[in-house]
Amino acid sequence: MSEPGMRVGLGYDVHPFADPTEPVRPLVLGGVVIDGPGLAGHSDADAVCHAVADALLGPAGLPDLGSLFPATDERSRGASSIELLREVVQRVAEAGWSVGNVDVVVNAEEPKLAPHIAAMADNLRRVLGGAHVSITPKRGEGIGTVGRGEGIQCWAVALLESSGSSDD
Repeated sequence: MSEPGMRVGLGYDVHPFADPTEPVRPLVLGGVVIDGPGLAGHSDADAVCHAVADALLGPAGLPDLGSLFPATDERSRGASSIELLREVVQRVAEAGWSVGNVDVVVNAEEPKLAPHIAAMADNLRRVLGGAHVSITPKRGEGIGTVGRGEGIQCWAVALLESSGSSDD
């Protein structure tokens, strides 16, 4: 039985806002620095890039982001997640897949994300080799962790297309 020429992946990530008593961290989403409190995490805590990375890794048959770049590895402390995503895309290509498109939903009560969506999509598009990228900002509407302003959640769906260069 031959392998399908396309696979779909789902990625999810959530980060709480950093402790305000800690040193100031920038808020980074989709590789864009945005005014507002930063997110807690081992790397730069870019939840958009993390969700996209896991959406790519799963259907390519590769380990998840936390396995590739564990929080116990000092080499990834403070790392740029857009650069981690670049490495993920390279691994996905080596596994015989290319990115067809990515659709991302970012759930954040604050800050307002609409002014940053185009820049985030451009950053992702460049890293993903020109793939179509859609990013939709949503609010928690006062409900749950996000609605209470405790953090940011992201979901990503990705379509991978076989490049025909893998033994998979």
